Amino acid sequence: MQNRNRGSYEIAGSEVVSEGADMRVSVLTLAAGQEVPWHYHSDITDSFVCLEGPMLVETRAPRNAYRLEPGQRCAVPPKTAHCVHGVEDGPCKFLIVQGVGIYDFVPVG
Repeated sequence: MQNRNRGSYEIAGSEVVSEGADMRVSVLTLAAGQEVPWHYHSDITDSFVCLEGPMLVETRAPRNAYRLEPGQRCAVPPKTAHCVHGVEDGPCKFLIVQGVGIYDFVPVG
């Protein structure tokens, strides 16, 4: 998978489980108070599976908040601004599958 920009933010853990020419599967761990900040991807869809939670995946345009418990999932299409954090800023752990396209992390203020 080709990267343009991976973003710069701190989280408790990030492990790439599998990576190929057209996709990446990672496990991300957020400690209490941490988040993946608002951003979007030009080409790829982010698919989230909650491993430990609960967690929130928030989107803009359309505005939505997906509350995920362990085992639940959601997907965010390309060009949709989103952020990820634990419910009430608690810790969470999730699997993220990033599919076909060039990965870029475009911050949103």
